[in-house]
Amino acid sequence: MTQITARVSDTLVAALDAAARGLKRSRAEIVRQALERYLEDFDDLTVTLERLRDPSDPVLDWEQVRDDLLGSD
Repeated sequence: MTQITARVSDTLVAALDAAARGLKRSRAEIVRQALERYLEDFDDLTVTLERLRDPSDPVLDWEQVRDDLLGSD
């Protein structure tokens, strides 16, 4: 496993220490889990943006979709 170093504010360290105490985890575990979640969200956002920018992906009209699903005229 590779070790990294980052500089963070004293306020962030205090919040990190409080979370670590409350969860009975180490700082490293909290930071590792936070990075994993952030990167998962980043990947999801990247895929979403790629799909939104894809000109071949059809744009659906919300009113039409709602009417089709609800069977409204």
